[in-house]
Amino acid sequence: MTVDAHHHVWDLSVRDQDWITGPELQPIRRDFTVTDLEPEARAAGVDRTVLVQTITVAEETPEFLALADTHDLVAGVVGWTDLTRPDIADELARLRELPGGHYLKGIRHQVQGEPDPNWLLRPDVRRGLAAVADAGLVYDLLVLPHQFPAGVQAAASLPQLTFVLDHVGKPPVASGRLEPWEAALRSLAALPNTHCKLSGLVTEADWKTWSTQDLRPYTDVALDAFGPGRLMFGSDWPVCTLAASYGEVAATTGELTDGLGEAERAEVFAGAATRVYGL
Repeated sequence: MTVDAHHHVWDLSVRDQDWITGPELQPIRRDFTVTDLEPEARAAGVDRTVLVQTITVAEETPEFLALADTHDLVAGVVGWTDLTRPDIADELARLRELPGGHYLKGIRHQVQGEPDPNWLLRPDVRRGLAAVADAGLVYDLLVLPHQFPAGVQAAASLPQLTFVLDHVGKPPVASGRLEPWEAALRSLAALPNTHCKLSGLVTEADWKTWSTQDLRPYTDVALDAFGPGRLMFGSDWPVCTLAASYGEVAATTGELTDGLGEAERAEVFAGAATRVYGL
C-alpha cells in the first residue's frame, strides 16, 4: 500500500485560483481533477491520498469532503476554515456533519502568505489551533524558514495537537544551502508532536535542471531529524508538474529513501500518513 499524503485539485469554472499568476505558473492554470489524478496515482502504485486545501475560501472544504465521498482514491481531506472565528469549535463540528464529513482529517492555513512572522502565536490563532486539537484533527503547517520560530513555539505550547510540516519547510534547494533551514527544521523535529511531509522539493529546486542528488541533502536531514516513522510521502500534484510528472516525483522519493529498510520505507510511504491522519 502507498499513500500520497499531499495533493490538490481545482476547477477554475467553480472559482479562480488567484495565486496562479505569471508566465511561470501558466502550465497549471487549468482544471485538475481527481479523475485526472487517478490513473497517474494508480500507475505509481498509490492506493490512497490526502486532498489538501488550496485557497482560503470556506466553500472549498465542503466541496473536497464531497469529492472524498465519491472517489475511492481520496481517503482524507485537510481543509481550511478561519482559525480566528469565535465559533471555531462549532464550525469544525458542522463540517464533520456534512456529506463526507468523516473524511475531514486536518486543517491548514497558508501561513507562508501571512506578513506577520508570529501569526501562529496570536491569541485568536492559538485558540483556533486548540479547537483543532479538541476536535481530534491534525494541523498542517505551511511556513517559510523565517516563520519556523513561531511554528516551533506554537507546537511546543500545544502538545495535544499534531503538527504536520508541509514540503519539508520549503528548503532553498535551488541555492544548495542548508542553513538556516536545517537548524530550524531540527528545532521543530525535536518536538514529539511534529511530523513532516517529503513533498514539494522538486519545485524548490531548479525546475528545468534538478536531479535526485540536488534533493538528497534535504531529504537526508529530514530523515535524520524526524526519522522515517514521522515522515510521509506527498506528491504535491499538480504543482509538482511544473518540474516533474507524478510518476517522476514518486520514483524520485523512492530513490531518496533507498537507504532505508523495508519497514522504514513502509512508514514513509504509508504507515505515518495512515496513522497521523487516521485513514
